Amino acid sequence: MQKLTPVERSALRAEAHALKPVVIIGEAGLTPAVIKEISASLDSHGLIKVRVFGDDRAMRAEIYENICTELDAAPVQHIGKLLVIYRPKVEVVKERSGKSGKGMREVTIVKASASGTKRPSVTKVMIKGNERVTEGGTIKRAKPRQTSPKKGALGK
Repeated sequence: MQKLTPVERSALRAEAHALKPVVIIGEAGLTPAVIKEISASLDSHGLIKVRVFGDDRAMRAEIYENICTELDAAPVQHIGKLLVIYRPKVEVVKERSGKSGKGMREVTIVKASASGTKRPSVTKVMIKGNERVTEGGTIKRAKPRQTSPKKGALGK
């Protein structure tokens, strides 16, 4: 189980205030499927709220401790039926897929000033694979050239 300083815990409580519960634990209790879902939520969000249905406060506290010890997470706050849990996000390195198509790319557009005496304006723009930048600095969609069915029939 991770330990948090009081300052970190206070900041996390403030951040968790606006969150909605992402996992709900019902009458079946803490099942392996629920643990797996909480772990996946912690990996993607880092800070989550869990709602535990049941009126037994001791059972909720035990569930809270079990979650934190099993998943190596830090307990942030336990108010009523809501549990706030924190674990630093796991940085996932995404592998490139087998197909290598054109995706989004960053392009720098430099436009000269109208008078020619001022500095040129430099902007960085994300463009899609089917777009191109003209000499004037505008973005246009690169469409495939249309061919005439008549000319195609004559050439064969």
